[in-house]
Amino acid sequence: MLIGIPKETKEGERRVSLTPDVAKSLINAGYSVQVESGAGEGASFSDDDYKNAGANIVDKDKVYSSSQVVMKVNNASAAELGLMKKDAVYMSLMFASANREIVAAGASAGISMFSMDAIPRISRAQKMDVLSSQSNLAGYKTVMLGAHYLGKIFPMLMTAAGTIKPSRVVIMGAGVAGLQAIATAKRLGAIVEVSDIRPETKEQVESLGGKYIEVKGDASVKTGGGYVTSVSDEFLKMQQELLFKHITQADLVITTALIPGKKAPVLVTEDMVKNMRPGSVIVDMAVEQGGNCPLSEVNKVVVKHGVTIVGEANLPSLLPMNASDLYAKNIQAFLLHLSTKDGFKWEMDEEITKGSLIVHQGKIVHPSVA
Repeated sequence: MLIGIPKETKEGERRVSLTPDVAKSLINAGYSVQVESGAGEGASFSDDDYKNAGANIVDKDKVYSSSQVVMKVNNASAAELGLMKKDAVYMSLMFASANREIVAAGASAGISMFSMDAIPRISRAQKMDVLSSQSNLAGYKTVMLGAHYLGKIFPMLMTAAGTIKPSRVVIMGAGVAGLQAIATAKRLGAIVEVSDIRPETKEQVESLGGKYIEVKGDASVKTGGGYVTSVSDEFLKMQQELLFKHITQADLVITTALIPGKKAPVLVTEDMVKNMRPGSVIVDMAVEQGGNCPLSEVNKVVVKHGVTIVGEANLPSLLPMNASDLYAKNIQAFLLHLSTKDGFKWEMDEEITKGSLIVHQGKIVHPSVA
């Protein structure tokens, strides 16, 4: 089976879907790999690194037109999908329900499409869980960005000239990214307070040294797959009232709250920002989905009411070597689950296949977009 690795075209994207080491592993397993020239440059992998691993370096058109499987991080364009062979297979972070035109283009091309973000979050699929691997890195990077823009250090420091108080960090959301942010901020010596409306996260927060800010849930809070899937406006208002004191006393606020397929909930209001300390920082991880703070701007660092608000939309791409390595290992595990070197198994009722297959041989099959 011939695997094709195109260069990512999304602005600012530095990751690549397959690293030389993982390419070598697949080649040793009997697969063939071809890589678009320059595909790994953003992550510091040269064409020679891929050649030494046993891959061929080709141009973009050949990657799409001759590969039996095309692997990407972000979505290909409709024109690129149109270059693929009928019955070929495409894999990427599709976010299919929000990118229906890409789904339609794949169906028109007669290909099959797997969405890496739709892989079920079950024990058997942990090695394939791209969302977790990338969120882990993003959680770390948010703290590093916050530390960069904050005009003070994180830990308490006792000197002959006096004692510096530790920074106070408030983290909104204790999912994968939030937990990594907690651990990172604690390692740097900050006082860390955490809010999450899922009560089961309290033990995880406290095990990492964070102080849990408890917000009593109500019947409007619905969860699924590790995410909050819906919440009422009344509950959000109650949450904001409770968090006002914590946020306005914080040096750094990190927000991670996302609702799949919906606009991100507003957690840090403009009134809160107005009451925050001058020089404090907000890092809004949900900026690409509307933001947990209405003042954040996509891919911009802005100062509003004396507060620096960081709106970096692609945090894993700021750590391209690690992010590419983890993504490549995720997609390798996924491919080896779905196929052998001779072709795909097409076990249509198998849980991982059924959950992640969006288009099969030109037919849209996933219930989220069918």
